[in-house]
Order: sequence, then C-alpha cells, then structure tokens
Amino acid sequence: MNHVFIDSNLWLYLFVGDDTNKLQAVKNLLVACNKNNAIVISFQVLNEVAFNLKKKGFSEETIRSIISTMEDTSIVIDFSVDIILNASELREKHSFSYWDSLIIASAAASYCKKLYSEDMQDGKAIGDLRIENPFKLSEKTSI
Repeated sequence: MNHVFIDSNLWLYLFVGDDTNKLQAVKNLLVACNKNNAIVISFQVLNEVAFNLKKKGFSEETIRSIISTMEDTSIVIDFSVDIILNASELREKHSFSYWDSLIIASAAASYCKKLYSEDMQDGKAIGDLRIENPFKLSEKTSI
C-alpha cells in the first residue's frame, strides 16, 4: 500500500475554509487517498489543526471530535530524534522553514511517496517523496 502525507493546511479547509472549490478538492483528495493509499499525519498536524480550530472559535468538544476522527482515518506518527535531525538537514539543504522541514521529514520517515500541501514547493522531489499541491492536480497524473 502506498502512503501519502496530508499537511495541516488541507485538513483545515474541511473545517474552516470558505473556498468551496478548495473544500471540494480536499474532500475528493481524501476520498481518493482512502481508496488507494494509507493517509499519514504527524502529531504536528494534529496540533496545528487543534490550535487553528480553537482560534476560529470551535468548542473543545468539537475539536476533540475532529482530532479523534483524523486519528481514526490516518496513521499518526510521533517525532523521533532521527526525524528532527533529518528536518535540520532539510532546512540546511533546501531552506525550508522549521515547521515545513518537520512535516517533510515525518513524511519521509513514514515512507510516503507524496506529501500533499498547499504551502510548499509544488513538484519538488526529496528522495522518493514528491510534494504536490492538490489544487493543481488537474494538471497532473492521478493520486
């Protein structure tokens, strides 16, 4: 089974986005990934989603429900020293932000082939991992 990593920004479109086209694109991506892949996220993704939902006024009960659903539908990985060290190397080599480098290192450590994110360099390959902006997928091959 292929593994794909879904970045925090995409999950947030499901709950706080006001762009209906992007909301539908994320829904389609998640449905397609659930059929063909194992969705991977990290504790960082869960933390970022919870933080942003609270900023948007969501109740703690709702946040807990959303986080539980994300956990139930994804493989959630924790940080390790190796991931943090790899993130440091990625920052040095590619000039990624601290948080983006942790996402990329987490995806790589999980043997993901694709990292879906709106905020990173679309099309960039890092080893076997390729970063893709799902809002540009109509121009690309299948998930």
